[in-house]
Amino acid sequence: MYKLSILLVSLCLGLSFASRKCPFLANGQQRIAGGTDAADGQFPYQVSLRDQQLTHFCGGAIINNRWVITAASCAVEREPSNVLVLTGTQRLSTGGTNHQADRIIVHPFFNILTLENDVAVIRVRTPIMLTGDTAAISMASTYLSIGYGAFISGWGRRAIDQPAFPDWLQYITTTIITHTECQARFESPYDDRIVTSVLCTSNPPGEGACLGDAGSPLVYNGELHGVVSWSIPCGMGHPDVHSRVTSHRAWVMVHTMV
Repeated sequence: MYKLSILLVSLCLGLSFASRKCPFLANGQQRIAGGTDAADGQFPYQVSLRDQQLTHFCGGAIINNRWVITAASCAVEREPSNVLVLTGTQRLSTGGTNHQADRIIVHPFFNILTLENDVAVIRVRTPIMLTGDTAAISMASTYLSIGYGAFISGWGRRAIDQPAFPDWLQYITTTIITHTECQARFESPYDDRIVTSVLCTSNPPGEGACLGDAGSPLVYNGELHGVVSWSIPCGMGHPDVHSRVTSHRAWVMVHTMV
């Protein structure tokens, strides 16, 4: 029963966090666990996905002036008319620009049960002005096995039992670990979900992705290497799992021509 409860919570990390998706997290306001306030302009590619009531439900990253990348679990079953993309601000309460989405494309082989191929792209109706605190990030083209000093940013929960929304963008520094190590650190049924199209990050206890961080960027050496997908929240010592950008880069590029 304990394992089942953790599984359900970890799926809600990737399932858009509306109360209809996660009824036991009905007041789901979220923050990165153990995060630090981002400096002005530190993550100019970071976006917040919001509904028409301006409620944040997932993160994402700008890849060009019309498209952002996020998790499929953030986009599945959502209509473009009910999705806004907030760019150009560290704060949810002020600043930045809300862009109306006009197209959502979910990976055709996304598996909602295992979260395999957990990637989607969203087009905005009017171009994003790429100046100052708003910039696109390049998608990695080289497979990365291990890396030190990567960054995860987002507005997810600080802890599983702290539902208050942060106003300020949070980030953690993290380590990208090998596929073999990641698989070994999970027991069944989680180890079977560590497929070749994901990569994992490891953090000290108390730090990691949490509810509300799905879709947010994992960046290493200035390139986008991952999209936050799922974890056993939050900061409990297990790896965080991300959709590997190099595995999906060709699909993304085909669908995001301006």
